[in-house]
Amino acid sequence: MHMFFRTLLHALLSKFGPRLGHFDVARTNFVTMPTDLDILRHMNNGVYLSIMDVARFDMLHRTGVWAIFQERGWYPVVVSETISFRKSLMVGQKFTVESRILGFDEKAVYVEQRFVRPDVDGSPEIYSHGYIRGRFLKRTGGVVTIDELLEAIGVAPDEVTVPEWLLEWSRNAAAPATRAPAPSIWN
Repeated sequence: MHMFFRTLLHALLSKFGPRLGHFDVARTNFVTMPTDLDILRHMNNGVYLSIMDVARFDMLHRTGVWAIFQERGWYPVVVSETISFRKSLMVGQKFTVESRILGFDEKAVYVEQRFVRPDVDGSPEIYSHGYIRGRFLKRTGGVVTIDELLEAIGVAPDEVTVPEWLLEWSRNAAAPATRAPAPSIWN
């Protein structure tokens, strides 16, 4: 339930946050709450993924992309995601999620998200690093093509490209198109 309220809070804050270009880095600030913790008293790994959702919506609102989606009846869905952890976030710690569009393949958009806190010198230190591959669907049915997406938001700058290793990860992480028979161990 707390994630619902956190989402509402950030939806409100994003209306007043600085406006961004469609391909700018969005910085969304958070505080680790007691309800974010697991039994080891650090932020639960699943909470990171939920916070990444909130930060992406903040990015979509502040870049103006969300308004374009609503106007056209589009909505985003996560196809796959991965995250790596370097350091634990503890209760009461302030942190920032930096979100940016990395680029596109023939079907999807890739977003990079970093959980950062200042180190002893005040420089951003990465605590966790995640990537998502997302698609866009039409409320009337069907999938938004990358051509339709870029026509709506504008051509991406040249530096907006997906690294080959992330494209390879995406190919390897893809769910099968059809349901496979259950292995005999599950029968």
